[in-house]
Amino acid sequence: MRLAQENERVLLISRDHKEYLVRLRRGDLFHTHRGVVAHDDLIDKPLGREVLSRLGQPFMVLQPSIYDLLLHIKRTSQILFPKEIGQILLRLDVANCRKIIEAGTGSGALTTALAQTIGDEGIVYSYEAREDMLDIARKNLEACGLLHKVRLLQRDISEGFTETEADALFLDVREPWLYLRHVCTALADGGFFGALVPTTNQISWLLNEFERFPFTNIEVIEILERHYKPVASRLRPEDRMTAHTGYLIFARKIAGSLPERDSAPGEGYVTPDDLPPSELGMI
Repeated sequence: MRLAQENERVLLISRDHKEYLVRLRRGDLFHTHRGVVAHDDLIDKPLGREVLSRLGQPFMVLQPSIYDLLLHIKRTSQILFPKEIGQILLRLDVANCRKIIEAGTGSGALTTALAQTIGDEGIVYSYEAREDMLDIARKNLEACGLLHKVRLLQRDISEGFTETEADALFLDVREPWLYLRHVCTALADGGFFGALVPTTNQISWLLNEFERFPFTNIEVIEILERHYKPVASRLRPEDRMTAHTGYLIFARKIAGSLPERDSAPGEGYVTPDDLPPSELGMI
């Protein structure tokens, strides 16, 4: 029987399916318009049961999944959605990795999922140029109890990565094609590479650069997610769906020499500088 512990998070779900993520502290109270729930009524009590607020309103108390944590993560920027994160975790073989690099920490949604999935001896190295974003990611990782599995690094990846022989590397940055030389230097032969971009133009620029670097098993995918109303007598799709949020590109780095020089602007394709920001999009 799993008991709720002080300082851990629990998920409270009301009868009308409203969800609340609550960190338990002795003496604290959880306030809603459905009434107050005392933390002391939850601590050291079994999870997976219903409790009543002081107004007699019921809440189901559950242990949050990593999916729940990601949906409730504190954010100041767009995060990767769970529908993309699931593919990333599987295609980068995260569970079997010891060293993973990501660039573009943002609010730390993918960082959290990587840290949760990687083995006990694994480490996630997460690069972000902005100090304010690292502060948010650090707080989110601390709240999930995963900060010890992550090294947060404030560094412009145009200077390269400090790690080598990484098992996997993921880029959530605006122009991933600019960094393939650094990616190849950091990844072990056979290592997994992935990137997220919001527009097809960016896919083309990345595919062009793949031709110059030692990569194989290249894939480009888009994931659409459609929920259904869970009512047996009138089963139908929800009125809204999570459609396009980005394109995922995956590849494997193989043994091979790197080009002597990087591509010059305008060499073989239109560069991002030739397009207005409204057409390029932002990650």
